Amino acid sequence: MLGAILDGAPDPVVVVDGEQRLLYANPACDTLFGTAASAAVGRRISEFGTIADDPADAGKAGVRRGHAEIRLPSGEQRWLAYTANELELADGGGRVAVVFLRDETERRGDELRLSRLNAELEQTIRSLAHDLRSPLVSVLGFSRLLREDFAIELGERGAHFLERIHSAGRSMEQLIRDMLDFARIGHGEEIHSTVDPREVLQQLKGELKPRLDQDDVALVVPTSPPLLRCDRTRLYQLLSNLIGNALDHMGPVAKPRIEVEIREQRTRHEIVVRDNGRGVAPEQAERIFELFHTVPHPGGRKGTGIGLAIVRKIAELHGGRAFVESPREGGAAFHVVLPRS
Repeated sequence: MLGAILDGAPDPVVVVDGEQRLLYANPACDTLFGTAASAAVGRRISEFGTIADDPADAGKAGVRRGHAEIRLPSGEQRWLAYTANELELADGGGRVAVVFLRDETERRGDELRLSRLNAELEQTIRSLAHDLRSPLVSVLGFSRLLREDFAIELGERGAHFLERIHSAGRSMEQLIRDMLDFARIGHGEEIHSTVDPREVLQQLKGELKPRLDQDDVALVVPTSPPLLRCDRTRLYQLLSNLIGNALDHMGPVAKPRIEVEIREQRTRHEIVVRDNGRGVAPEQAERIFELFHTVPHPGGRKGTGIGLAIVRKIAELHGGRAFVESPREGGAAFHVVLPRS
């Protein structure tokens, strides 16, 4: 009965004894091993290819999950996900490993290609940022000299144009800093320690005080948040970008308010930065985390389009995720979920 069920399974299933000999292989193994399943029974699994991280070691107890890399006699390399379970045969024939296999070679190839593309993108960003920095320093330096030494000759109109040049230069300077911050994440040594989020939030509150006072925004931070095991610099970047994003995009509100909440659960921590502003349109909920994507609003500040990409990259680097919720009654809540481990 069990054999009949496994024969119809769409994915390869094998049963291996303690000597790594195949006792059973279902028809789905034909393509994987390059031979008929019936011909495979009785042969050692090593005859079908070289396997790293062998899933069919019947000497290991319990259910095991993982990945194995197999090189077939043809030279083809395959990447397999496996679930192996050790069983005791009822007829006293000893212990065997029942191994369920899934061919993930195509997915693995996609992951490797994506990883290479990301590495190339980050290298391009670093190179571009460094190449732009030198001429930008010259532009800002000469604009400052013009303002200091030729203010009278420039006149009111010339001074206005010069201020526009200087403001655009400062915006590009911020863009370069953000680009470098994004490219550095994951390429340096992360120093994980026990961090009190209150210290980071109080630092940010002090740095943002002029802008909070100017826009009459109330920034509410937790009084007794749980301690976090993380890199302090990355936590600062994450919270700074989330609060800064709320300030940039919440829009005109009668009583603007940004609230930070940090929740502790059994397996994870969740950081929530909530505002009572204009919210996020459903079609923008994913796009706003893309690199260089901005959502312009009349009268709003235009960001660099990198802040939320930094937030998501930090979250994913730590095995977590970042997303936004925008209820119908208005406002937006940005969530960052981080595993406690």
